[in-house]
Amino acid sequence: MSDPAGEVKLEVKQASKEVKESENVAEKYSAMTVSKNSEMNMGELSSAFSAVPTHKPVKKQIQFVEDKQEFSRFPTKAGRRSLSRSISQSSTDSYSSAASYTDSSDDESSPRDKTQVNSKGSSDFCVKNIKQAEFGRREIEIAEQDMSALISLRKRAQSEKPLAGAKIVGCTHITAQTAVLIETLVALGAECRWTACNIYSTQNEVAAALSETGVAVFAWKGESEDDFWWCIDRCVNNEGWQPNMILDDGGDLTHWMYKKYPNVFKKIRGIVEESVTGVHRLYQLSKAGKLCVPAMNVNDSVTKQKFDNLYCCRESILDGLKRTTDVMFGGKQMVVCGYGEVGKGCCAALKALGAVVSITEIDPICALQACMDGFRVVKLNEVIRQVDVIITCTGNKNVVTRDQLDRMKNGSIVCNMGHSNTEIDVASLRTPELTWERVRSQVDHVIWPDGKRVILLAEGRLLNLSCSTVPTFVLSITATTQALALIELYNAPEGRYKQDVYLLPKKMDEYVASLHLTTFDAHLTELSDEQAKYLGLNKNGPFKPNYYRY
Repeated sequence: MSDPAGEVKLEVKQASKEVKESENVAEKYSAMTVSKNSEMNMGELSSAFSAVPTHKPVKKQIQFVEDKQEFSRFPTKAGRRSLSRSISQSSTDSYSSAASYTDSSDDESSPRDKTQVNSKGSSDFCVKNIKQAEFGRREIEIAEQDMSALISLRKRAQSEKPLAGAKIVGCTHITAQTAVLIETLVALGAECRWTACNIYSTQNEVAAALSETGVAVFAWKGESEDDFWWCIDRCVNNEGWQPNMILDDGGDLTHWMYKKYPNVFKKIRGIVEESVTGVHRLYQLSKAGKLCVPAMNVNDSVTKQKFDNLYCCRESILDGLKRTTDVMFGGKQMVVCGYGEVGKGCCAALKALGAVVSITEIDPICALQACMDGFRVVKLNEVIRQVDVIITCTGNKNVVTRDQLDRMKNGSIVCNMGHSNTEIDVASLRTPELTWERVRSQVDHVIWPDGKRVILLAEGRLLNLSCSTVPTFVLSITATTQALALIELYNAPEGRYKQDVYLLPKKMDEYVASLHLTTFDAHLTELSDEQAKYLGLNKNGPFKPNYYRY
C-alpha cells in the first residue's frame, strides 16, 4: 500500500555492519531448515534468528503529539450502542473473517450487563453468548484444515514449550483463523488474554469457543466505542496477571497500555505488530525516544505484504461486494483509490470480471505501475459524477470527502479496503438533512433531500473483515510469521534487541514460505555448489538481499 502523506518515511538502506550480521544469522539459521527431513529445533531458533533494525538512530527528536491520538481518550458510557460508533484507528488492513452464524442483533443486551460462566467455572471473559462455543469449535476445526503449516509448527515445538512463562495480551480480529493461532500459542506454553481490534470482525461463536477453553476473551461483534476500549482495558488490567508480550493489530492495545499503564508497559519483553497503522505508531514512539521495549514489524515482511495484502484482497474484495450488494461487475465504472499491494489485488480481480477500473494515486511509481497494467490514472474529482463504485485502500484520511459524496450519482457504492474508518468522511454524512436507512447487515443507504441514495458499506470500515470472509490459507502464512516472531522476541538473550523496531530477516520469510509449499506439492530446485558459488549465495538461503523487492 502506498505511503500516506505525512507518514514517517522508513529508512531503506542498511548499514554495512547490519547486512553482514544478517548474513551471519542466515548461515546459522540455514542449518535448521536446509534438509527436507530435518526438524526445526525451537531452542536453536533464538540463537539463530536476529532481526535487523529498520532505521538508523535518529538524532533529531520528533514530536509525538500525544494529545491528538485517539487512544488517549477513554469514551464515556454515553456512546454505548451508538450507531455512529466512530471508533479509533484500529487496524483493519490485515486479516480475519467476519462471517458468523450469529449477528449482534440477535440479542440487544450488552454482554457487559450479564455474567456468564464456562464449563470450568470461570467467568474471566466477556463474549456474546458462551453457549455458542460448540459452533465455534466446528469453525476452528474447519480453519485448521487449511492452516497445515501453523499446525505443523505447533506439533514440532509443542514438546519444547518455547513460550513457557509467556503471558501474551493480544488485540487482533477474533475469527476461526486467529483462534488457531491463539491455541497454537497456548500449546507452546503461553497464557493468553485477547480482545478485538475491530468492532465488526469478531465471530461470536469463535470467541465463545476460546473462552470455553480458558482463554480470557473480551470481544463481540457490534461493540460500541466505549465497549471497544473497555475490552482492551479488561485484557490489560487484571489483578495478579502481568503481561510480558504484546501481539497487536493496529496499535490500539500498545498505546492504551503505554498511556494508561506505563509501569506495566515497561515490563513488556517484546511487541509484534502486523499492520500499517500499528507499525507507523511504533515508529512515532521510537523516533520520539518513547519506545522502551523492542518491537517486531511483521507488516513489512514479504510473507505479509505479498500474500496477505495482495492475494487475500484479490479474492475477498469480490466476496464482500457480492454479499452486500449483489452488484454486477461487468461494465461498471469503478475507481480504486491507491495502487499499493491491496489496490493491486482489488484491481486485478475487478478487471478480470469486466469492470472498467480507474486508479487514483499520489505516488508516481505506483501510478506508473497502474498505467503499465492497463489502468487509467485519474483524479477522483474528474470522474466523480460517472463512477459506480469507489473503493479506498490508501491508508490515508479523507480520501473521499463530503463534497465528492454530494456529487456522486444515485445508487453509487462506496466502501473501504484500507486500515481504518478514516478514508471515507463518514462523520460528515451524519447530519440532519441526510437520512440513514439500514437495508442489510453492514449496508446503509444514505439518502439526500432530493432522494439520491449512496450505498455505504460497513460504515466505512474494512469491507472484507466486516462483510465477508478472507482465505484461510493466506491467514496461515501471516499467523505462522507472528508465532515465530513471538518465539524469537521471548527467547532472545538480553541485549540482542534494543528499544527499536525490527524487521524479520529474509531467511525467516523464506522459511515461512517453505512450510506452505507442501500444500501445492511444490518441489524447489536446489543450487549446485558451483551455481551457489557463482551467485555468491548460501545453498540454503537467503536467496535475496534485504533490499530486494519482490
